[in-house]
Amino acid sequence: MPTPAPYDAVADWYETEFLTRDPSSDGHPLGLGHLLDDLLGPGTGPCLEIGCGTGVHADRVRALGWTPFGLDLSHGMLRHAHTRGRLPVVCGDAARLPVASVVLLAAVAVMVHTDMPDYPRVLREVARVLRPGGVFVHIGVHPCFCGGFADRSDPDAILVRPGYLDGAWTRKSWTAQGVRDKVGATHLPLPALLGAFVDAGLRLERFAESGSPTPIVFAVRAVRARR
Repeated sequence: MPTPAPYDAVADWYETEFLTRDPSSDGHPLGLGHLLDDLLGPGTGPCLEIGCGTGVHADRVRALGWTPFGLDLSHGMLRHAHTRGRLPVVCGDAARLPVASVVLLAAVAVMVHTDMPDYPRVLREVARVLRPGGVFVHIGVHPCFCGGFADRSDPDAILVRPGYLDGAWTRKSWTAQGVRDKVGATHLPLPALLGAFVDAGLRLERFAESGSPTPIVFAVRAVRARR
């Protein structure tokens, strides 16, 4: 019998409580839609969402003209995406994408890289399935200001403790109201994260940060290099 994915145990809470905390924030408590608008931009054709979860970003991708489809390891999360008709989904491992090589013009990964033990391998898979010039948008927790080393209990004075450079998995979190204390997180320092894009053959084009007063989110637009 397959081992349950970590998000299976929290899927109902994630859909019915976590995502509904701020109804004005385009389906996600952090309000990430503007980053997809700016970094993915308009286009046509299939767009793969890696780690799509319950599919809350599909409408934003669709509004840009793309046709979203999603992949996730959690049956519990995908059940919500499917029953709510948000996007077509498949259960699978992001480190072994069930997608043919050199076929996609776009892929996105939104707030999931810390859920993946080997994100550099995931990026290599992204580069494999994208056509030359194809776009990949990464939106994730900020590697410099979020993690087991970051004490955000005072939003006006974020305290970064030792541990940023270590790169480790932890369930340590500044809040018991979020996701990381429940499913854990794998941390990559900023140089390791950006270096993984380059090593995968993805050319870095643009960057963005979001959150105030200290950034919570770090985003990247990259394209598959033309060889």
